[in-house]
Amino acid sequence: MSTLEALQPLVGTWDVSVTFPGGEPLSGAVTEFEFMDGGLFLIQRWTVPVPEAPDGIALIGHDEGSGKLLQHYFDTRGVARVYEMSLQDGVWTLERTTPDFSPLGFWQRFSGTFSEDGRTVEGAWEICHDEATWEHDFGMTYTRRS
Repeated sequence: MSTLEALQPLVGTWDVSVTFPGGEPLSGAVTEFEFMDGGLFLIQRWTVPVPEAPDGIALIGHDEGSGKLLQHYFDTRGVARVYEMSLQDGVWTLERTTPDFSPLGFWQRFSGTFSEDGRTVEGAWEICHDEATWEHDFGMTYTRRS
């Protein structure tokens, strides 16, 4: 199985709920994953019905130089970032700890675990401001729509 074939569990439409510390879950966000024609890249698009949160698009592909998956992220704030990504043994990870298109004022990482039936991903983003101490940023739950 190629590296991109391993991303098949993401393909489809997902409802997304976000929970900030001390707050109620925010729902109504939607993300969709689909393979680009030719199957060499996975496209992720998302919309968020909260003005403070950006809509966006990401392109995920295999980096031959590093042998890793990279997610190239772009949002409606004009932010562009690159995350290292993996999906192994039912755990999806994203991590940004090196400079890319935008300043690296903080590190970020996400880890989400697929349910046994593959219909839910429970995860959380963490943030690090000092290159050593990771803190919970917000929770994120994906529920498969199709």
